[in-house]
Amino acid sequence: MSAPGLLRAVLVDDEPLALRRLARMLEETGRVTVVSTYTDPVEAAEALRAEPPDALFVDVSMPGMSGFELVRALPMPPPVVFTTAFDTYALQAFEVSSVDYLLKPVDARGLTRALDKLARMHPLLAQERLRALEAALQPPTPLSRLTSRTGTRVRVVELADATHLYAEDRLVYVARAGRTDVVDMSLAELERRLDPTRWLRIHRATLVHLDAIVEVLGGYGDARVHLKDGTVLSVARDRLRELRERLGCARSPAGRP
Repeated sequence: MSAPGLLRAVLVDDEPLALRRLARMLEETGRVTVVSTYTDPVEAAEALRAEPPDALFVDVSMPGMSGFELVRALPMPPPVVFTTAFDTYALQAFEVSSVDYLLKPVDARGLTRALDKLARMHPLLAQERLRALEAALQPPTPLSRLTSRTGTRVRVVELADATHLYAEDRLVYVARAGRTDVVDMSLAELERRLDPTRWLRIHRATLVHLDAIVEVLGGYGDARVHLKDGTVLSVARDRLRELRERLGCARSPAGRP
């Protein structure tokens, strides 16, 4: 399976060395996935009829079937780039509506020109690249529930009901209404996946649900939060300022930073 947005190309050339070189050059551009290569044009024609690619790079002069004959044998040929060691075929190449014509040995400049032309013929590919980029940049949907597994039993915990998560003895627990369950995720991973508007790390071993806090007591060095279920949690010195800001009480007591 090719990566999203990459041009799917098939290469046909009866010279294995030229075939491998072109495949390597195309892959190195980062714009193309070479889905298959053929040294036999007849075999290639059968495969292309069954599954047309986004682009076909084909040598002109091959035994048994020329590149021109191969393209004419396809009921719906894909965009074609001809490759050959002889420039005498150029006019004939454009007569069969090829995208471009590359002289061997193919150079990077000519290949870039051909790929640019192919890209303009495939606006949907450009849109797919954009969608793939947007998806990659989009933050993942925050977790709304966790699972706790005990043997073959799996318990689903709604995070809206949880008060805090904490690490202890190399395990991570989710706490809610006086009950705790072990979850198979690290605190670091949970911090990345939780809704940042609802959850905050207040200690290296504790993440708290901000909606569960009813009171913040103490100052830097001895701060703690009281939760609605009566739980009391320590707040690290370097986390107190952010906690106050998130709760809307950013002002510190007199003499405190």
